[in-house]
Amino acid sequence: MFQNCLICTDFKDGLYRLVEFVPTLAKNGLKRIVFLHSISVWEDEKIAKVDKNKIAQAKERLAPALDNVPDGVEVKIEVLSGQVKDCVLQLIETYDIDVVFTGMPVRNALETKIFGSHTLDLAPATTTPLMVLRPQLISTYTDEELSLRTNHLWRYLLVPYNDGDSAQYLLKRIKQMARNQADGAFQQCLLLWVIDDGGRSQELNKYHLQQAQEKLNQIQQELESLNLSVTTEIRQGNPLEAILETAIYYDISAIATACQYRSNFLAWTAPSLANDILSQSWFPVLFFSPEK
Repeated sequence: MFQNCLICTDFKDGLYRLVEFVPTLAKNGLKRIVFLHSISVWEDEKIAKVDKNKIAQAKERLAPALDNVPDGVEVKIEVLSGQVKDCVLQLIETYDIDVVFTGMPVRNALETKIFGSHTLDLAPATTTPLMVLRPQLISTYTDEELSLRTNHLWRYLLVPYNDGDSAQYLLKRIKQMARNQADGAFQQCLLLWVIDDGGRSQELNKYHLQQAQEKLNQIQQELESLNLSVTTEIRQGNPLEAILETAIYYDISAIATACQYRSNFLAWTAPSLANDILSQSWFPVLFFSPEK
């Protein structure tokens, strides 16, 4: 499971509010929590001097994280100057980070292409999983709601599965989570297989449904042997729509997804279900970055 987390905030994404919830974050098995704010050194396309006042202000704003730290938990505050991705990669290595919290607004494909995203920039650059939270929601939760949210980050995961390469990689990482977890932070998962009928005949659809159910039954047994409560479901239709509808129907904590490609930048930026979930799901997304 995850023990060392890095929480990245630009003070506009709502994630800075997590400084008040270190005790509930720790209930997920976290032993080291590092808060990061990065300050750009570029101004009008020129390198500017490091702004010591901005650094001091950022550290002061993150300082409440150091209050009420539970026994056995280490909290660090880092304010670095430089590009966001470079700062994150640096701290991943420094603190042996095994999950990165990042904010990413819900956007359609065109908006993402125009405005970009630090999260999409970071995802193919690291093997470390990303916990993607929505600024539109984190900023509006009451303290009570945010406390509940941070107390159950990975308790119930929706795991889309279709037996493809990325799905098999995702299942591998889910099994690792289950084996290495502590304190019951990960208790339950929903295996969802979405079949796009694509104009197939009724007989062919019935065959694919049977194959999918047999495979899900096998995976269910494997995961239940790791002390997880597992539910399976098969739907037909558009994969993204079916995943989001299922997430609403069930009381899930987050959607898990993954990609298998890394070196081919064109493959990474091309449309994919994982990218669609990252960009368009209002639910928290646990994204497993590709292996090297």
